[in-house]
Amino acid sequence: MRTWLAGGLMLSGALFMALAALGLARLPDLFCRMQAAAKSGTAGAGLLLLGTAVYFEDTQVATRALSVVAFLFLTAPVAAHLLARAGYNLGVSLFRTRTDELRERFGRGGAEPGGTPPLFTPDGPAPSGPPGPPSAS
Repeated sequence: MRTWLAGGLMLSGALFMALAALGLARLPDLFCRMQAAAKSGTAGAGLLLLGTAVYFEDTQVATRALSVVAFLFLTAPVAAHLLARAGYNLGVSLFRTRTDELRERFGRGGAEPGGTPPLFTPDGPAPSGPPGPPSAS
């Protein structure tokens, strides 16, 4: 019975990790990808570790696995939030966003006069340097 429970937890964890990988490959922008990686990746790793703890029936293994699960659940949301905020402040484009309600509150690099130009566009890195005629070299 314990083997079946451990196998089910590990299989569920592997499916969550596969879902996170699929999200990283298919989702359109930084913020959507980060959500997939943070949520599905954390849940997948947690389920894999819980399955490992159940399978080995050892208190040392269970203690270590639960410690790592607690560490993941405490740090992954904070890290994802900080990365998302850094991406937002750097001007990473928002997918299908019509109104940016955070712009007035936090400020943001963007296309408005006096703002910092975005580093990334939907087509990749933004061109660097001031716009103008090409130099004759």
